[in-house]
Amino acid sequence: MILEQYYIECLSHASYLIGDESTGRAVVVDPRRDIGEYLDDAGKHGLRIEGVINTHFHADFVSGHLELVEATGAWIGFGEAAETDYPIRRLRDGEQIRLGEVELEILSTPGHTWESISVLVRERAGVTPTAVLTGDSLFIGDVGRPDLVNLGHGSTTDLARAMYRTVHEKLLTLPDQVTVMPAHGAGSSCGKNLSTELTSTIGEQRATNPSVQPMSEDAFVALVTEGQPAAPSYFSVDAAMNKRVHPLLAQDRAIPELSPERVRAELVAGTRLVDARSVDDFAAGHLHGSVNVGFDGRFAETGGMVAEVGEKLVLITYPGEEQDAAVRLARIGSDDTLGYLTVGRDGLFPAELADLVQVARRTTVDELDALLPADAVTLVDIRNPGEREFGTIPGAVPIPLAQLRTRLEQVPTGKPIVVHCAGGWRSSVAASLLRAQGFENVSDLLGGYNAWAEAHVPA
Repeated sequence: MILEQYYIECLSHASYLIGDESTGRAVVVDPRRDIGEYLDDAGKHGLRIEGVINTHFHADFVSGHLELVEATGAWIGFGEAAETDYPIRRLRDGEQIRLGEVELEILSTPGHTWESISVLVRERAGVTPTAVLTGDSLFIGDVGRPDLVNLGHGSTTDLARAMYRTVHEKLLTLPDQVTVMPAHGAGSSCGKNLSTELTSTIGEQRATNPSVQPMSEDAFVALVTEGQPAAPSYFSVDAAMNKRVHPLLAQDRAIPELSPERVRAELVAGTRLVDARSVDDFAAGHLHGSVNVGFDGRFAETGGMVAEVGEKLVLITYPGEEQDAAVRLARIGSDDTLGYLTVGRDGLFPAELADLVQVARRTTVDELDALLPADAVTLVDIRNPGEREFGTIPGAVPIPLAQLRTRLEQVPTGKPIVVHCAGGWRSSVAASLLRAQGFENVSDLLGGYNAWAEAHVPA
């Protein structure tokens, strides 16, 4: 049996290749749009990909099932409740898919979405399963949230109750030694307490996962519906894209380098400039109107927070990172990257753009402490609700980063604005977005809430 996991930190996303060496037959589970790794590894192992299984309609990225169908002729499988604009194989609860000696068994596991399934993997028919690919049902350290994108019938509470039954009547009935292999890890907005571990076991989760401990159904519903991260607006767009036929990602696509004159023209035209350099380099000098989404962080998901899917973009990157940055954006459906401009680690922009370069204002904790008592500043907390449960700076206006672009009218004006997150990466995104949207005198808090708490909250 071949069982490969492919994990990308940028989206905290895991996908899988499962194959049978004796027959050369294989399937891919929850693929991303850039499918080269699956094809290369299938070729290396002598496998042919004959099926693509999506455990549910993904919301945080555009699945690569259509790209794999074009490349291999594979069938596409979804849970029975799925409705799509393209032909699918409806996978029912208990259905077995034989790849040869290797056997897959479909488990209907609704709760994150109605069509959600998990995939049991056995090396041979009739033996104890080796692994269960749980999609967004059972995570390591948590379970999938029921309020993300409900494309079926019923309420969030109904989905939460379905998840309770999925966990206790399906997944936790598996043997303790079965390896748990979910579709997401730490940082994903699909849950709130996901572990950095990429695999676990049913036994470990039974013992350590707070969300699957014995509790009443009502207590479980309350647990999984409160304190979830704010979902980016692009999630509903991607979930809908995954239901229909849409343009494929060209696997050999390369975005062009743009001249300084073209970059200036795009700025004048209102094109969104996404500066993928580090927070410190961006603060030291950037083009007026650009938004800082560092390539060293959750670039794809955060890019979807600052620009609409389908919006034209220009990238500013360090040399050598431009094509990868464009691919990461394409994974969430942002295919309209017009091109790029590179800036070295020295921070020097082309002389033709020198008049557009500006420095970002940053505020220290001491400076904030002097401003707050005098009511001389508007403080905006862009952390997620679950983060704020551990402490807040008094007087801060809570607007999660994922919602900032659509809630600009709720940002008070008339005073200088200071934005803070936990450590300082996201606040650079938010402050630059506000400046790009016309807000004046905006800065971000150096070190974020963590720096403020270190100075004010007893250990």
